[in-house]
Formats: sequence, structure tokens, C-alpha cells
Amino acid sequence: MAGVTDRPFRQLCKRLRAGYAISEMVGADPRLRHTEKSRRRLDHRGEFPPIAVQIAGADPRMLADAARYNVERGAQVIDINMGCPAKKVCNVAAGSALLSNEPLAAAIVAAVVAAVDVPVTLKIRTGPTPQTRNAVAIATMAEQAGITALAVHGRTRACAFGGTADYETIRAVKAAVRIPVIANGDIDSPQRARDVLSLTGADALMIGRAAQGRPWIFREMEHFLATGDELPPPTVDEARALIVEHLDDHYAFHGEDVGVRTARKHLGWYSEALAGGAEFRREMNAAQTSVEQQAIVLRFFDRLAAESERLVYLPPRSDNAVVRPLQPQHNSLKNRTPWVGEALAA
Repeated sequence: MAGVTDRPFRQLCKRLRAGYAISEMVGADPRLRHTEKSRRRLDHRGEFPPIAVQIAGADPRMLADAARYNVERGAQVIDINMGCPAKKVCNVAAGSALLSNEPLAAAIVAAVVAAVDVPVTLKIRTGPTPQTRNAVAIATMAEQAGITALAVHGRTRACAFGGTADYETIRAVKAAVRIPVIANGDIDSPQRARDVLSLTGADALMIGRAAQGRPWIFREMEHFLATGDELPPPTVDEARALIVEHLDDHYAFHGEDVGVRTARKHLGWYSEALAGGAEFRREMNAAQTSVEQQAIVLRFFDRLAAESERLVYLPPRSDNAVVRPLQPQHNSLKNRTPWVGEALAA
């Protein structure tokens, strides 16, 4: 979620009942620490705990040093990225490319765990390719090395974000280890959250793309898992207030020029499934100042408020992939903990 889960967005998600939010991926190369982008990614001032920082790289000593560096600057949890499928990450043998080199992956985990006194977690995929899934082997190694919790995205490196998530491999990982396992991939509704927990036996869920433009999905899931009842969408007034506060925080964090430019993607996600969203995005993308951008947001939500008290989402486009219903394998979610952030930071 590099370029998405900056501090303002993490803060918003935590306010809306996400129990845990990990920083954008931070490269382990010390030569990159003093760039403006890196400084922002390492800025946790005022952030709600637990503060978790994700590091990426392919050199065990460099990653161990990066872990120490971030703990000295406030990180309460270190997360190792072995899940990113992006070419620019995998081309330097980092991210999910490490799944193809189990000895190096083991050396990295051992080095980082030994380097710091805070919990170390690991994010992986199910393997390099559908034919070479090795998540269970990686998970077993990680547990033996002292990893505190493991997040598994239900796709291989080769799959990137195509197709549908493979929850059976996550289920196999959960059966193989005793540390908390966090299921990730295609979890985009409260009902799917329930079904994925039931099918995999996972201890928690990790939400990524589904929170883009819909950060209130966390409270919707939390409420549904606790009660079985669906929360209605936010009122237009509440959504407008949350988005304006997000923008204020975003501009303050990134500065005027960068803030206006990078806010466009968030505003695009917020409006993607709303009536008039395409026209709103054209107008908003032409805005050059934060004042213009905010004024356009207010006019858009005033129009929505005149038509409905609550947000009304348009049906998905016909070209969107249809995810098949899951067949739960467990009869109860009793004692299942959907959010584990506080436990990891304890």
C-alpha cells in the first residue's frame, strides 16, 4: 500500500475501528533515509499506537539495521515485507521475490528478530507461483525464528492482484503454526470477512484495497462480526466531514503542492461508486490548490445530500470480477479475535 497508507490515512482508519495499521513500505537502504519521501514515511508524530513499520530489502544486515533505526524512532512493531509483487521491488530480490529463496528469507527473519526487542511480524504470499506454493514452509520457518504474527495474502507473486484469493493455503498455514495468522486478499465486505475467518480459521483479517475510498469498512466489519447485523452506510454529512478532516490532515502532512497532487487518488476512490463521481473527478483533478479542491468536495457532497441522507453506492460495473461465494468450514466464530494490533504491541 505504498503511496496510500501514509500517516493521515492510517489515523483515519484507526479512528474508524481498524485495530492495527502498518506504515508504508520503507526501504532498508540507509542511503534513502534522508529523502523527503522517506522522512514522511518515518514520521509518526501523534499517531495512535501501536506504531508498526514495514521494512523491505534483500540484505539481512541492512534489514536488521533498518529495524533498529525504526525502533529508535518510535516503531513498536517491525513488519518484514515478503509480499509485495511490484516489479521494481522484486527486481532487486526483495518483497515476494524472497519466497523463491528460502535460505535468504530465513536469514533475513533471523537477523531482524535478533536485532530488536519489539515484536517482529512477517507479510508473505502463498508462494512464487501457483505451481510452487511454499507458504507453509515459510510460515514454519518464521515461527521457529521468533516471528510474532504472520499475514498471508492469498495469491502468489506471479498472480499479482489477478484472479481470486486462495484461502485454502491460508487455512493450511494456520493449521501448521501456533502464532497468529492474518488472512488477506479480496476481503471487501462484512459478510466476506465472516466467511474468510470461518474458512481459514485465521486470527485476524488484513484489509487493503477495500479500504480505499471506504475507510468506514472497518467499523462495518467489526459490528457485523460482533452482532451479525449490518451497519448502514455513513450519512452524507458524516462522510463529508470525515473526508474534509482527512484532506486537512493530508495537506498538513504533505504540504500544499504534494498534498493537492496526492489527494486526487483518495478523492477518486471516495467518489468512484457515487453518482456524479466521474464529473466530480474531472473537476477535482483540474484544481491546483487545496482551497479549490475542498470547495469542489463540499459542492459534490451538497449535491449528494440533496438526494439522499446516506451514501448510495452505484452497482459494480459489469466488467468487474465476480468473486464466488465462500463455503465456510467452521461452525462458529466464537473466541475468534478479528483485530490483534494491541496484542502485538503489548
